Amino acid sequence: MTQSGTLGSIRLETRDAGEVLVVDGPWKLEQAAQLARDLDALGPRLSSVVCIDGHGLTDIDTAAALTIWSRLRAVGIDPSGLRLDGFDERHARIIELVRSRLAETVAPARPKAFGAIARFGESATELGDMLAAHVGFLGRLVTEFARLFARPGLLRVKELSSQLGQTGVNAIPVVALVTFLIGVVFAYLLGLQAEQYGANIFVVDGVALGMTREFSPLIVATIVAGRSGAAFTAQLGTMKLTEETDAIRTLGLSAEQVLVIPRVLALMITLPLLVFIGDLAGLAGAMAIAQTMLDITPHGFIERLHTALSERHYLIGLGKAPFFALVIAVIGCRMGMDVERDTRSIGVNTTSTVVQGIVAVIVLDAIFAIVCQQLGW
Repeated sequence: MTQSGTLGSIRLETRDAGEVLVVDGPWKLEQAAQLARDLDALGPRLSSVVCIDGHGLTDIDTAAALTIWSRLRAVGIDPSGLRLDGFDERHARIIELVRSRLAETVAPARPKAFGAIARFGESATELGDMLAAHVGFLGRLVTEFARLFARPGLLRVKELSSQLGQTGVNAIPVVALVTFLIGVVFAYLLGLQAEQYGANIFVVDGVALGMTREFSPLIVATIVAGRSGAAFTAQLGTMKLTEETDAIRTLGLSAEQVLVIPRVLALMITLPLLVFIGDLAGLAGAMAIAQTMLDITPHGFIERLHTALSERHYLIGLGKAPFFALVIAVIGCRMGMDVERDTRSIGVNTTSTVVQGIVAVIVLDAIFAIVCQQLGW
């Protein structure tokens, strides 16, 4: 049985040893499609081939050789067990090369699509692994803090000062602007309702409690998570990509002590100060809208503020800040230290840091609200 291609032919012959695949003429990339059709046309007998005869072969390249081996493998033949007969040395070298690399041409099995329950389980497992990694990283930081307390000379003062400027001083304008506008909006919305009942002065109570206890810490922490948390990941990820962290460890130093501890300390110091600035800016925004909309003078606003706002409320708001800062810094630094050695990973981890940081702050704030409620604070 013979099947003719454009320039070559391929056929099966029955000999004493069994079915022999006889390849004649030139078979190259441009004839690969025809070669595949000719092999398919040979039918079930192709699965009985025990030898390939290349006496009449005049030319072949790796594309044609791969087509032959792939078709034989597809009908159940083990290519490693086939005998080659009559091949020119050059042609035999090409055939053998393709046969030796044939396993690498097998396409990976398409993963089975997960159902809803399986996807939920996979997501839960990934979340558990991520939380475990954060906790493990926090444990390493606790160890480094213990070393720092035992040997204060380990503290990188210059790096700490630099991070105080980046996370604190440079963040003041955006924090002040955002919290000022939030104060304006909050007071405006409360004022619309209070005016209906002639209770304009109670807008001060609502703004004072809301801004100092909840809104200012939450909003400032969210800004810092998107600003400083992402910066930590990008900075440490880039340093890992350029092997600077490896160089630090090669010198016998702790990368966590040199790079992470100053960032964590800086954020835990600056975030309460930023929250305080946010409190002032938010109240200033509320005062501005109260005067124009509710006829509450700045003097009257401040007097009511002294009456409505007890120390407990703004101290609770300030007390949340170091915990928010610790969570943001741990997430940002851990994601930066775990960056893979490619630039794409830096972008992925930076985006993940922002999302994780904001979610973590909101969850932590909810926990604080529940605890304070149970304690009667």
